[in-house]
Amino acid sequence: MPLRFILVTLLVSILAACKEEPAPYPWLDELSAEEARSSGKRLIGLAEGLHLLERDVGSAREILIGIHGYDSRGYEWVYPLKTIDNTETATYFFRWDWNSCADTSAVVLTEEIGVLLQQAPGIEVVRLVGHSYGGLLVAAIADSWPYDTPVEIHAVASPLAGMRGLNQLCDFEMLASIDKNVRFFEWRTRKELDGAFKDLDVDPQVIHLTGSTVTRLPETYRGKRLGHNWSISWVADNLAQ
Repeated sequence: MPLRFILVTLLVSILAACKEEPAPYPWLDELSAEEARSSGKRLIGLAEGLHLLERDVGSAREILIGIHGYDSRGYEWVYPLKTIDNTETATYFFRWDWNSCADTSAVVLTEEIGVLLQQAPGIEVVRLVGHSYGGLLVAAIADSWPYDTPVEIHAVASPLAGMRGLNQLCDFEMLASIDKNVRFFEWRTRKELDGAFKDLDVDPQVIHLTGSTVTRLPETYRGKRLGHNWSISWVADNLAQ
């Protein structure tokens, strides 16, 4: 192939990439559950950190933060965030490095929440919803919550007992206690129906934690198998009631 042709092709590719417009910011009112795949890309395409998804939260009394799991595509969060949100809720999404240890990002999130609470002293409760590996992140906050504002922590389809590899790589320790001002909720899928856990010898969702509220999800949701990613939607319906 002539060198000139290769160079021209390469130049065209570079110019095309430069003209590609970034995805629009994922404002919650613009995300669509009917177009969850494309909306999810906008969510997961955010830079690492805590992102407010609403333009006006002046009357908010509650902070809601969704924390994704490993290798998330974002689509599983669109319906839940829109469903739980209401006029008194300031809804955020926490984008973090799922290739890192959850407790490291838990420190970052805790600090960012502290900034929010200083800026909005009228907040009455913080609600954290962590899915899958994100559930380990929120669990790492449960025994060391440093603020007077109460927090609700929801671990959804999360391997709270740890998993092979993770335990050694991150020096994992199972959550053993819940701090003051913390309410902890475990939402467990049925292991045999959960694609992330069904081939494991034991259910990594099961721990024995005093003071925790445990709910085992049903086998089906809206007439279909209730698996790993859809678990957040079922929980969202219940939290919104």
